[in-house]
Amino acid sequence: MKLPPRDLPLGQDVSYPTAYDPTLLFPIERSQARLELGLSPASLPFIGWDLWNAYELSWLTPQGMPKVGILRLKVDCRSPHIIESKSLKLYLNSFNQTPFESTERMLETLKHDLSQAAGTDIWVELIEPKDFGSLLIEEFDGVDLDTQVLDIDCYEPNANLLRLETDETTTQARVTESLFSRLLKSNCPVTSQPDWACVKIDYTGPKIDRASLLKYIISFRMHNGFHEQCVETIFNDILTRCHPESLSVYARYTRRGGLDINPWRATSDMAAPSLHRSARQ
Repeated sequence: MKLPPRDLPLGQDVSYPTAYDPTLLFPIERSQARLELGLSPASLPFIGWDLWNAYELSWLTPQGMPKVGILRLKVDCRSPHIIESKSLKLYLNSFNQTPFESTERMLETLKHDLSQAAGTDIWVELIEPKDFGSLLIEEFDGVDLDTQVLDIDCYEPNANLLRLETDETTTQARVTESLFSRLLKSNCPVTSQPDWACVKIDYTGPKIDRASLLKYIISFRMHNGFHEQCVETIFNDILTRCHPESLSVYARYTRRGGLDINPWRATSDMAAPSLHRSARQ
C-alpha cells in the first residue's frame, strides 16, 4: 500500500491549538487505496459510511462558560476524502477556548468545516450531557467466530485463506448468516500503533467456511492500514472470493485519542447497522 503523505500531523510532535483553526483538518484521498484494490472510484461495489464518535468536544459560551458533549459524525463512503484522525482531534481541540454565540452556531461551524474537508455533506449530531445516560452499549449479535480453536500462522492479509464450505450440500445451499469476531487488529500506517476492532459480517449466499473466515480476519494482525481501507479490503475480498448475493461488513474500532471510527460497507440491499458502541470502545 502506498504510504500516506509525509506532511500529515499523525506521528509528529505538534502544538495543541489555543484558538479555532479549520486549517488543521487534513484530508486524504480515498481513490488511491481503492485503485490498489482494483476498485473504480466511479463504480464502487458498496454503499456505506464512516461513523466517528468524538468524546473530547468542548467549547465556550459567550460568557466564557465551558460546555461539553459527544459528537457523532457520519461521512458517506463516496466522499472524495477521509479526514486524518489526528488532524480531526487537533481541530476539535481548537474549539476548547473558542466562544460561540450558541450551540447551534458551533455545530454549523463544525458541519461546514468537516464537509469542506471530506468533499461532501457530513451528518453531524451532538449528544448533550443530559442524554449521556441514554447511550447504549450493544455487542454484535450472531455467531461468535472466536470460539473456534485454530492453528494460525498468517498475520498479513491473504484473501486466499477465504473459502466456502467443501461439503457439496452446503456449497450449493444459499444461507443467510451473521458472524462476528473481536480479533480484528491492524496497525496505523504512520505510527504502527495497534488498532483494535470488532467486525461483523452479514451475508446471504454460498456458505462461507467459518474457520477460513476467522483465519482471514486474524491475518490483518500485522497489516498497516487506515480503518476505512481495512474494511473495504475485507468487503472486497469476501465479495470476490465467496460470491455472496448480499454482504455487509461493519467494524467498530476501539477509540484512540478520544475518537473511535466505525466503517460500514455493504451491498445496496443491506440495512444500515445501529449507531450504538461496544464495551471495548
